[in-house]
Amino acid sequence: MSDEKAGPYATTTGPDGALWFTLVHAGQVGRLSLDGRVELYRLDSADCGPALITAGPDGALWFTRSRDHRIGRVTVDGEVSSFTVPEGGPFGIASGPDGALWFTQMHTDRIGRITIDGRVTEHPLPLTGAFPSMITSGPDGALWFTLNRANAVGRIDLDGNTEIHPLPTEGAAPVGIACGGDGALWFAEIGAGGIGRITVDGRIEEFPLPDRACRPHAITAGAGGCWFTEWATGRIGSITPDGRVREHDLPSRSCEPHGITAGPDGALYAALEIGEIVRLEPGPAV
Repeated sequence: MSDEKAGPYATTTGPDGALWFTLVHAGQVGRLSLDGRVELYRLDSADCGPALITAGPDGALWFTRSRDHRIGRVTVDGEVSSFTVPEGGPFGIASGPDGALWFTQMHTDRIGRITIDGRVTEHPLPLTGAFPSMITSGPDGALWFTLNRANAVGRIDLDGNTEIHPLPTEGAAPVGIACGGDGALWFAEIGAGGIGRITVDGRIEEFPLPDRACRPHAITAGAGGCWFTEWATGRIGSITPDGRVREHDLPSRSCEPHGITAGPDGALYAALEIGEIVRLEPGPAV
């Protein structure tokens, strides 16, 4: 995708049937077609820190710019624009059921909402220093997010009401979160080397990974359950709804996989900080 200093970070499937990704250190977003063609789109600041990216309700891709406090938008034709949001380090972003985008603000303990015409509202959380990280739309019509430093998972409804669910394992430090095919939310415990599951009524299960130092980072729903990246050990893992884990070695232990998404072809695509996108085709369930 790029040289290793550009930092491919997050991935998502676009409405055009291609894979879209961010280059966090190069100030770019990119498009990868299924036949391997790559197009890169330069943003107006090389140091804006494009982080998480998601398909929006308007047929465009939306992404956070964590270093210059903006939300970016790119059409499938490559037209780029952005909106200023309050300073707070926007990071996670997801489309909500209300036709708006919802995002986390790492440094100010707030959840933000932005409409497709750029109107922003903020919802303060009942915690300080919580470091809200990634966010996803849940099956209950609410948004669910991780609180990395508060060791918890949060829920916010469309009116801004929040619930906080502390995790049983101290220092779990959740980051990635995704809605699974079983109707629960699954999250990566980067500090504890585990994968967690929370139901919409707040019941939590935790599943330790074989290598507790593997630093699981991002997670997505895919074939057979959920798939996640192991940042510290250069692996992609999968977990079934009943907690069975399989791990898959990548070519390099030090490739630093971050974001992961299920592509339009059913394969899993992960961003490697060494400048590559890796494709993993799921095998038969065991």
